[in-house]
Amino acid sequence: MGARTLMRVILDTNVLLGALISQRGPSDMIYRAWRTARFDLVTSAAQLDELRRVSRYPKLRSILPAHRVGTMMNNMRRAVVLDVLPSLPNGMATSDPDDVFLLVMVLASAADYLVTGDHHAGLLQRGRVGRTQIVTPVTFCSEAL
Repeated sequence: MGARTLMRVILDTNVLLGALISQRGPSDMIYRAWRTARFDLVTSAAQLDELRRVSRYPKLRSILPAHRVGTMMNNMRRAVVLDVLPSLPNGMATSDPDDVFLLVMVLASAADYLVTGDHHAGLLQRGRVGRTQIVTPVTFCSEAL
């Protein structure tokens, strides 16, 4: 009997921040599921930089304890970290330039899911990219956990 292959999941930075902001709810449930090895988390140097930068915004700094952000950053180093991301293929675009790295991570990792809470960037409206399903945290919890 071979080793069990875990599903590969990309969590949008807003989902990671949601897990830090509220220890109840779908984002935190997803983060805890990864921490207990229910799936492989895929991240990138670009996302880790974004998480570090955004967590320092004044409006978030007051509600995000620095030690919790630091713990998450350290934990994420144990994820599948894509150091170098390819360019977005011609003909593929996103309405939010800040989300380009997420689409490239999807293409580079063959992830099963991209989980995002951003209803305005257009990623959820895509529904999928290749084999990767793009879903909200609530949908991911009900379908995959």
